[in-house]
Amino acid sequence: MKRTIMHIDMNAFFAAVEQQRNPQLRGKPIAVTGGGKRTIITTSSYEARRYGVKTGMNLWQARNVCPELTLVVGNNRLYTDTSKRIIALFHDFTPQVEVFSVDEAFLDLSGSLQLFGSAQRVAYLLKARIRQAFGLTCSVGIAPNKLLAKLASEMQKPDGLTIIDSTRIAATLEYLPIGELCGIGKRTASQLNRLGIFTCGELGRFPGDALRRKFGIIGLRLQRMGRGEDDAPVIPGTQAEPVKTVGHGVTLAQDIDDPEEIHTQLLRLAEMVGRRARRYRVSGRTVTLTIRYADFTTFSSQDSSLEWIDRSDEIYRRARGILDRTPLCQPVRLLGIRLSGLQHQNGQLQLFDEDRRRQLTTLAMDRMNERYGTAALTFGSILGQESVARVIAPAWQPAGIRDVEVE
Repeated sequence: MKRTIMHIDMNAFFAAVEQQRNPQLRGKPIAVTGGGKRTIITTSSYEARRYGVKTGMNLWQARNVCPELTLVVGNNRLYTDTSKRIIALFHDFTPQVEVFSVDEAFLDLSGSLQLFGSAQRVAYLLKARIRQAFGLTCSVGIAPNKLLAKLASEMQKPDGLTIIDSTRIAATLEYLPIGELCGIGKRTASQLNRLGIFTCGELGRFPGDALRRKFGIIGLRLQRMGRGEDDAPVIPGTQAEPVKTVGHGVTLAQDIDDPEEIHTQLLRLAEMVGRRARRYRVSGRTVTLTIRYADFTTFSSQDSSLEWIDRSDEIYRRARGILDRTPLCQPVRLLGIRLSGLQHQNGQLQLFDEDRRRQLTTLAMDRMNERYGTAALTFGSILGQESVARVIAPAWQPAGIRDVEVE
């Protein structure tokens, strides 16, 4: 069936939300940062981008290219709340909405066009409603599939609308650099360049057998991408595959080598992972500890058992066991804990008295924290310590287990 897919990309989302919240920032070059000492630029306004301020820059680099840059510490809760409200608007036009990130979504309009007339009209209606309700702009791409809709939304920024219909696909892709397609990163592009492939037109015409020998089964997919072919459906959140892991990581404010400090950070991370697992009634058998050293060398190791766990102290004990078996060769820059091998629980209480007591105590702590704040009741050893920053993960979703707590 012929499909009509729309991709909506909010323009400089975090920065634009800040400019709407504070009128004094409008029209000025601003950049949104994290709250820690090692923060970087997470996004910048279009006024700042004209000077060369880019996501991922250090603060000194950003100020060097734009001395009058205004830095704003990000308000993640505001951004996720705004995102959820915008996503609710999308559902007024189709139930087929796939949230791609906190500021992007795909809409399948194939079954809605009889109601609204055309995809172009839907785009103008949505852009107008978003501007009226939030004072924000977005760029919209419309195409027969997700790959091309995503490409189209990148073509006119900010506040653009680009339509790639079936008659324009070949001309649009013929001289387009392969790196412009979502799904072809720098490493893959470099490998394709070594084969003499630089444009999508060249990729689409390259022999499939040669691509398969080089890249395996993904080689044929790359060839189809070069031709603008993509069968991936728009998957609403209610139909998404079950999440297979629950995890958190943190880049520390400064490198640490004191074991007690490392243990404190591990316990804090274990509490965040455990609380989220319990909220969505999953438990796991495998705990993975990730350590990144001062020189950015990254190490991961895991511990598995036949026992299903979701309590924070149990997750911490497993992670601590991995840490104790790991000789730390230099100060630690980043720590992460992940719980995997998940199963959904039935809410049954533990059989033995001691286990049941601990389970009930943990559930009582969770209820208190949900009512009064995430750290209203916690372990004594982490009271008064600097909180772990909660970032908006690329896999963030507006509901369910991927709706990660942010600050």
